[in-house]
Amino acid sequence: MRDTKTKGIWVWGTPIDLDINGVRTSVFYLDTEGFESVGKSNVYDDRIFALATVLSSVLIYNLPEMIREADISRLSFAVELAEEFYGRVKGQDVAFEPAKLLWLIQRDFLQGKSVQEMVNEALRRVPNTDGNKNIDMVNQIRDSLAVMGDNSTAFSLPQPHIQRTKLCDMEDVELDQLYVKRREQLKELVASIITPKIVQGKTLNGKEFVSFLEQILEALNKGEIPSTGSLVEVFNKNILEKCLKLYSEKMAKLVLPLPEESLQGAHDRSRDEVTKVFDQQHFGRHHAKKSFMQLDEEIQQVYKNVVLQNEYQSSRLCEALYTRCEDKMDQLQVLKLPSLAKFNAGFLQCNRSFEHECVGPSKTNYELRMMKMMGKSRSLFIKEYNHRLFNWLVAFSLVMVVIGRFFIKFILVEIGAWALFIFLETYTRMFWTAESLYYNPVWHFIVATWETVVYSPILDLDRWAIPLGVMVSLFILYWRCYGRKKHGSLLPLYRSNKNGPNRPRTD
Repeated sequence: MRDTKTKGIWVWGTPIDLDINGVRTSVFYLDTEGFESVGKSNVYDDRIFALATVLSSVLIYNLPEMIREADISRLSFAVELAEEFYGRVKGQDVAFEPAKLLWLIQRDFLQGKSVQEMVNEALRRVPNTDGNKNIDMVNQIRDSLAVMGDNSTAFSLPQPHIQRTKLCDMEDVELDQLYVKRREQLKELVASIITPKIVQGKTLNGKEFVSFLEQILEALNKGEIPSTGSLVEVFNKNILEKCLKLYSEKMAKLVLPLPEESLQGAHDRSRDEVTKVFDQQHFGRHHAKKSFMQLDEEIQQVYKNVVLQNEYQSSRLCEALYTRCEDKMDQLQVLKLPSLAKFNAGFLQCNRSFEHECVGPSKTNYELRMMKMMGKSRSLFIKEYNHRLFNWLVAFSLVMVVIGRFFIKFILVEIGAWALFIFLETYTRMFWTAESLYYNPVWHFIVATWETVVYSPILDLDRWAIPLGVMVSLFILYWRCYGRKKHGSLLPLYRSNKNGPNRPRTD
């Protein structure tokens, strides 16, 4: 009839028992709904074809009169199975053996080419001088079908009767006897090529076949098989997850942050290793490209997340180093004893530690910030350095005058302190400003001496100024009170015989 009667897939309810290689085997016949039924989408046709192909051990491809280009294209799913499973060595990770392909061509004319010649001609490559992508795709299917080799057979049937509308009511004796003869030959041919269904290298019994069917139907109902070719993607799903997990684990082992070049190199190495694993384990060839594209997209997504995490960790690390250097520069600005050598040493140490420890994509931005901050700190320190040193030297000269006069009574100390005080005050008064002093060679000598005394790799006077000052004060106090009486004077003190303790008394 013209209307579609078969809906989905019909199963012949009573199995036919056959002896296959000495083993009693139950054979079920399946009848699928025809392609391009009214009201049905191509995706629906593809699912029916996919299910029939996976379940069957013999796939009878029923075509009217001749082979068309669309008939070749529809075999893409069977081709994938043939390429991947039929071409493999039996027993080595074979998911399931593909169905044997039987080209059944019903034709009204018997003259001309045989059906086998028609099939061979239909499977020849089409010249493609213009590089048409569609022709390339069809040629790929033609090349792939060649791997089935002896696994495909061609057979023809004549029309059973010229009056097709009466076929449903006719007995065999009323049909064309050539058709009846060929039909019986077809039955014998199908029976001769039937083999038990093999999955994972094992022949399925009834319960196992039902379980296998349930798995395929579950995948179909979940929408995991939107088309014939993507059933291969279902088999690749676990492999995709495994490869993606392998990539994620390798990237998770990285200690972030890393320089962008190092991170890109780690990504490339991990991706190459995962790609090798996928190439070794994936199913299918043409449709596996889609699975690989999906894997690559998911890898890129994971890599983007790693890049964002690397940027965050880099920014966090460089910000901490920047803050530490900023605090260090602030501390150097308020030294108790200003020292340009100490500032330069701290400046270089901070710069080196930042250059070595700050890594990742944020380093460039923070380097610019560091240059501005440290340059500003250095300029401010140098500007204040001479003024603070001048004030320190004035205060120091007055303190040494008092100490030399009243405590240790060492005349040379007092004279040196007065000379320093007079020089500082006189020079600034003569030239009106203290800045003019800073260009004088004598000032440079004073600065060099000050730097030598205040800071050296062995002794940092800024750190030990207070403890040393307390110790010196205690020593002077001790010497002033007890040491001079006990040990005598070691210094030229202010003294004269007239004013000594044995001076003659007067009235």
